Amino acid sequence: MSKVNGRSETEAQRAGLDLEHELPASGDETENETNLAASTESAAPESELQKLRAERDSLLDRLARMQAEFENVRRRNAKEQQDFRDYAAADAIKPLLPVLDSFDRALQVKSEPADFRNGVDLIYKQLLSALAKLSVQPIMAKGEIFDPHYHEAIEMVETSDAPDHQVIEELQRGYKFKDRLLRPAMVKVAKNPGR
Repeated sequence: MSKVNGRSETEAQRAGLDLEHELPASGDETENETNLAASTESAAPESELQKLRAERDSLLDRLARMQAEFENVRRRNAKEQQDFRDYAAADAIKPLLPVLDSFDRALQVKSEPADFRNGVDLIYKQLLSALAKLSVQPIMAKGEIFDPHYHEAIEMVETSDAPDHQVIEELQRGYKFKDRLLRPAMVKVAKNPGR
């Protein structure tokens, strides 16, 4: 404790001394300062509390708005994805409709078997063309070397007419979409015991 005029700070305060100027404070000034300090102390926490409550309410309001906005964005995104899937399927189906029309016309016409066969061949080519526009390509199999990435071996046939592991017959055609396999080709593969 520091000493003021030979007294400690607490003794000087009790005696009403002005510590800075070492003069005795008047009774009225001491009373006014005490009242002012008390009212400032009680007003300060009250106004600070109100300020903190207002800030809290503002932050909670912002949080609620952000959560609502996030939920709206999530819903809108889910709807856009569903719409994309629906319309992507529609875009894939549209080029196939002329093929169905051709089948309808072919089935309504009464013609010779050879003419019917030619009509079906034309429709088949039309369908392959529509699929090619959608980036669907058939997998070449017959005469190719067996590739487990694109071919599914159904049977191994012992023969000396074809090299070992060559596809000798295609039982079901395989297809790929761009570079992705849609369905492997089901094939018979040569097994040449002499090689």
